Amino acid sequence: MSRKIRGKGNTMDIDQVSEDGPISESGGPTPEMQTFVSKVPEVTLVFWIIKIVCTTLGEIGADALTMSYFGETTADVDPFWKTYGYLVGAAIFFGVFIISVGVQISAKHFHPFIYWTTIVATTLLGTALADYFTRSGGAGYFWGSVILFACVAASLVLWKAVTGTIDIASVRTARSEIFYWVTIMFSQTLGTALGDYVASDDGLGLGYLASAAIFGGAMLVLVLIYYFTSSSRTILFWIAFILTRPLGAVVGDFLDKPHEDGGLELSRHAATAILLVLIIAAILVFPQKPAEESH
Repeated sequence: MSRKIRGKGNTMDIDQVSEDGPISESGGPTPEMQTFVSKVPEVTLVFWIIKIVCTTLGEIGADALTMSYFGETTADVDPFWKTYGYLVGAAIFFGVFIISVGVQISAKHFHPFIYWTTIVATTLLGTALADYFTRSGGAGYFWGSVILFACVAASLVLWKAVTGTIDIASVRTARSEIFYWVTIMFSQTLGTALGDYVASDDGLGLGYLASAAIFGGAMLVLVLIYYFTSSSRTILFWIAFILTRPLGAVVGDFLDKPHEDGGLELSRHAATAILLVLIIAAILVFPQKPAEESH
């Protein structure tokens, strides 16, 4: 017997519904999909501002643990921490990531503080993982970026194959949310490695400010493409989401790295606290609502 799904006074055949909810011919959500709860925010200018601040916080916050206590800027550090400090930090942040994602998935509605806490958890984990992978693990910034880009691409391809869409407006079930957060975690890790590759002397050596200008300029190009072409909004979203991570990473490095390396050498703990206050203020001052349209 053919199953139907009811919504807003009409029904749909089950073959019009992916396992993660109804989708349109273009892969985006249909009006009937409003019967499923979206727990990710609408993409606005405020969304991107908070995202960049979160990635900057994640870069500095992770460094405050893995570098200031476990690693290269720790005075008289034990050789164990020199080798495994980033990995231990990643394990700690992985625990925070799992708890945050669990709370986010179990939530019944969109909660800005839960969502952005989970974003911060992914960027903390991504920073520590990328530093271990590219430094202690020996992959280097270039190959680390290449491998992590492949991980992001594979995550998106698998997500698309399984659910039929990677549009964030379709993130309305536990399975879609798992794909969403795994993809974001990989993108945050890639962003750290890519930012280090462009800015570091072990990579292109362009420095923090020049690198920030490059990634910021790339974001502006995406804005122009968004407004003046018919390019896929979903693809543009994911490109922008990835680019905000190296932008935040190089800004974070500029704030906390030593003067001789081109940074301002601000206290990592103070900078982390200030960025956290900015995120909380932005969430409180600028109300957000769940995503309902394709981006």
